[in-house]
Amino acid sequence: MYLGDATWPEVGDHLDENSLALVPVGSTEQHGPHLPLSTDHVIAEGLARAAADRADVLCTPTVNIAVSPHHRQFHGTMWVDAPVFRDYMESLSRSLVYQGIDRIVFVNAHGGNVEHLQEVGRRLHDDGTAYAIEWMWNESIPELVDALFEQNGPHAGPKETSMVWHIADLVREGELEAARDGGLLDLEAAMTERNGARLFYDAIENSGNGAFGDPTDASAEKGEQLFEAATEQLVDLCTWLGKQPWETLAPREHVREHDERGQKR
Repeated sequence: MYLGDATWPEVGDHLDENSLALVPVGSTEQHGPHLPLSTDHVIAEGLARAAADRADVLCTPTVNIAVSPHHRQFHGTMWVDAPVFRDYMESLSRSLVYQGIDRIVFVNAHGGNVEHLQEVGRRLHDDGTAYAIEWMWNESIPELVDALFEQNGPHAGPKETSMVWHIADLVREGELEAARDGGLLDLEAAMTERNGARLFYDAIENSGNGAFGDPTDASAEKGEQLFEAATEQLVDLCTWLGKQPWETLAPREHVREHDERGQKR
């Protein structure tokens, strides 16, 4: 069920039977000259709504602006500061908990959100409010991603290009070669680390046009394969999570004192 299209009585009926919600989270940021700034939230919403329909769980509206200051040099990129984002996502989650949700999956499509969503999950878990986890679509199907593309990229590369092509048909096909040639084709060739230290802060330091990998290797057909495989993974996660007793998800009690034999005193 997509919350934005439902009435409040319809949502109430749904929550009588289900306490799990999907919260799609993306970004509004540059994705090279060939993809729209909406790329991440288009992917997150597409996956979340498809999985919610198949798993019969709740899907909230999408969070479209998140932690993206590392793309700020490119026109149109929007972001919020990381502490603001974490507090916002925590508050949003607590509004769901108030209505009966006790488990949440952040359906994420932006790498810059990962650590912050995981921190929000920890906050909610530590006080026993909810069991909230971050899920990144490409991390659920790494073997397929590697099999489909020779020169993949973490941002604006063939995997994201293929997904957008399948979901929304917003790819600027005439810019694919320019994206490849003006971006960073081979990540291993870039000097991104030295002696264990990361050497860059912003995307533009490694890619002049903001693209990484070879987007000319993308296609709508490959995007469909990725979309279906990732959706299946998310549905399976929802099914598993919905079956877990709350006591297995809740924070554990502090360990009591034990004697030398491991017996409780």
